[in-house]
Amino acid sequence: MVTGAAQGIGRAITERFVVEGAIVGMLDLKPERAEAAAAEVRAQFADARVEAFAGNVADRATIADAVAALDARYGRLDVLVSNAIWVRYTPIADITPEMLQRMTATGFDSVVWGIQCAAPVMARNGGGSIVNIASAAAFLGMPNAMIYAGIKAGVLGLTRASAVELGSQRVRVNAVCPGSIQTEGVRINVDPAMAAKRLARTPLGRLGEVDDVASAALYLACDESAWVTGESLLVDGGATRAVL
Repeated sequence: MVTGAAQGIGRAITERFVVEGAIVGMLDLKPERAEAAAAEVRAQFADARVEAFAGNVADRATIADAVAALDARYGRLDVLVSNAIWVRYTPIADITPEMLQRMTATGFDSVVWGIQCAAPVMARNGGGSIVNIASAAAFLGMPNAMIYAGIKAGVLGLTRASAVELGSQRVRVNAVCPGSIQTEGVRINVDPAMAAKRLARTPLGRLGEVDDVASAALYLACDESAWVTGESLLVDGGATRAVL
């Protein structure tokens, strides 16, 4: 199952998993968007097996119901990718209670519920892999991004702690930390001048694509990373480690 699957990074991860032969539950906020995205994936890839689910991931019941539906239909859940987020960058002085609550509920609470709901189903079938989409912002100071950076740093804490607790059940928990990825959300929140600055400080000389993140998620989801848990994988073209 992939949360926030209708567009951007979540959509790219869904498509990559489908190509690899996975059955994917696509969970997104609005039913019409989830259904349309699932139909597009089926039309694009022959024999694609995707299921659309809808609801607010900040609500535990949304995730619990989707996990239960997949378990009832297929008898297992092997991989969960917690990708959903709602982001607004703003100066500290302009943060409102509503903004804080919505960002935290979508980006942090949903990861907690995903781990809690998915792990028992995975453990019952011999294990599984949970991949949390964090951010390079978890390691950096960014102007106007105090909430976002704090949430993503918190996701890394959730990842490490749950990896330790769930290891004996053969449930692995890891995080992908994208840098500047060209998505719809980035285009809303990052102006051209900031995008140019991010490009200038990236050693590999380009901004990231959603497929870069999908490849990392696939690695952490599959058996090739069978002895990797509690890890945070930067996918940022080297920008976080660079001093330029």
